[in-house]
Amino acid sequence: MATPLTADRLVAALKAEGCAVHEVGGWRTNNRNHKGPWGPVHGVIVHHTVTGPGTDVVDLIYHGHSALPGPLATGCITKDGVVHLTGNGRANHAGGGDGDVLNAVIGESYGTYPPATHEHDGSVGAVDGNARFYGWECENKGDGKDPWPEVQYVAMVKATAAVCRAHGWGAKSTIGHLEWSDWKVDPRGFDMADFRRDVADALARPAGRWKGEDPMPQYVNLGVAGQYQLAPGAWDSIEFTSEWADETGDHASGGSVFARGPARFSGSLGLHVDGLPAGSVVQARMSEYEGDQHRADHPIHEVVGTGGGTFAVVPLTKRLASGRSMRVRLLNQSAAPVTVASAVLTVLVWKET
Repeated sequence: MATPLTADRLVAALKAEGCAVHEVGGWRTNNRNHKGPWGPVHGVIVHHTVTGPGTDVVDLIYHGHSALPGPLATGCITKDGVVHLTGNGRANHAGGGDGDVLNAVIGESYGTYPPATHEHDGSVGAVDGNARFYGWECENKGDGKDPWPEVQYVAMVKATAAVCRAHGWGAKSTIGHLEWSDWKVDPRGFDMADFRRDVADALARPAGRWKGEDPMPQYVNLGVAGQYQLAPGAWDSIEFTSEWADETGDHASGGSVFARGPARFSGSLGLHVDGLPAGSVVQARMSEYEGDQHRADHPIHEVVGTGGGTFAVVPLTKRLASGRSMRVRLLNQSAAPVTVASAVLTVLVWKET
């Protein structure tokens, strides 16, 4: 719970965090405060705009449209990474949502995700989110395919961290619109748990210190020296027994860890499986560890058998917090053992501080 930031304090917080800020003319008095209270505030909600090329998205968020008057958010974060301030006060962005989610945000008392929402705008048990949350409308088609450029995503993290830092909140004061209203799906294209981890990483550094990234990434190229059997029914980490390159020095001889935080990485795993029946599945996923303790799993990639040799490329892209290490695990869902004929991992790693 907190008193909303003044316009000056919001601008100062964003600039201190390293955001590129554009103050849209008139934004300081653009609000819906005549429709209800603004504050106390408890957190930040992230949205996508559902707009494509040719739309004056900033003007839309400032003015709204015939069915919903503006401002539609505190700010609009465009694909070039600029935070356009469009409203100072209550805005038509959150609508009604779940009181259990609100309480979890206020207490920052949930785990990876807040409790499932069962309310929406106009439902009997809904509470007013427009009074309680800052809102970032982030330029994106919202189809799950439109990319989030790194410069935009970083701006979204910075802007959210700026508000949280100014209020003394942690990253769990940030939710997606889909976590507030059961009518909503935004933001699509990234996971809010990952977003909160990135906000937490930003808050762990001094304001404005979004650096710690080498301008040149380090190269890691690992594999397995020979084929091995993958039994059905249990997750099994790939033990990389061949090391062609490991500039980070994070892969122990014969070990399964390929990256250690704090770092971000991007690459792929080329996988060749023999003996997987047509239509059967081997699942692959990245898993985070602290030492030998399993801590978190990331989304599953399914490798579907073709009846002979089965080939797949598994994308590997994440930011990894300090103290965490990353492995790739496989689960054979067929009824009999299959053969992992080869597994070749190639990633670029940007070490952070």
